[in-house]
Amino acid sequence: MATQQTQGLARMLLAPSVILLFIWMIVPLALTIYFSTLHYSLLDPGSESFVGLENFQYFLTDPAFLASLKNTLVLVGAVLAITILLGVPFALLLDQPVIGRNIVRLMVIAPFFVMPTVSALVWKNLLMHPVSGLFAWIASLFGLPAIDWFTDAPMLAVILIVAWQWLPFATLILLTALQSQDGEQKEAAEMDGAGAVSTFIYLTLPHLARPITVVILIETIFLLTVFAEIFVTTGGGPGLQTTNIAFLIYSQALIQFDVGNASAGGLVAVVIANIVAFFLVRIVGRNLEA
Repeated sequence: MATQQTQGLARMLLAPSVILLFIWMIVPLALTIYFSTLHYSLLDPGSESFVGLENFQYFLTDPAFLASLKNTLVLVGAVLAITILLGVPFALLLDQPVIGRNIVRLMVIAPFFVMPTVSALVWKNLLMHPVSGLFAWIASLFGLPAIDWFTDAPMLAVILIVAWQWLPFATLILLTALQSQDGEQKEAAEMDGAGAVSTFIYLTLPHLARPITVVILIETIFLLTVFAEIFVTTGGGPGLQTTNIAFLIYSQALIQFDVGNASAGGLVAVVIANIVAFFLVRIVGRNLEA
């Protein structure tokens, strides 16, 4: 049992790290709150003035905010659906004993370790390019016109790129969960004459409920801040078709040079992320307690 002296020594040794982390977090937040109450344009230096909540009112009533919020929800929901619906069968396939299974697993997981900027460039220039891309070449084999993905279906293109990056993560988590499934239950089900579909629905799928919830929680947190894929491929366009909240804040700060409005947008994004995280944590907690 630790004595009061050792507990005091532990607190004293931990104090510098805790203070440093607190400063690391609180200083940017305090500056963001301060700038959000100012009229602060980099194009008009020296004209800073206190405007109260005017930046928040402007950001929340801007039509671009509703469009970006809709795009953010579409992007997050679509990527979650794709990664879960494809991640489950991929995990089931990778759990089967086949020759070279470790190499196949490594290749399936590899896209998750590619930097978002690099993967966006690969998809933009090598796969989805309307003239020299792989998809255009495949379409030409069947006599079909090439699709200009980033003009005709920009949001679908971004969704495919982001889903390609996050599908390995979902597959890896679900595969790990499958490997911990009780084999005796499956053997008992087979002896009782249960088919593959029944075994999947009544044994495997309930076993994957918790890891699926964890995948949804972690992916949602990161998908709310998708930026590099949009910046590299569409630049938020055409129009506002692929502008999410993260890219809208970037455009306010470094395209329109309106620091005050961008700071207000950043705080709104923090509030939205915390609301989403609150409900997701409650859902995860219920599943883990079940």
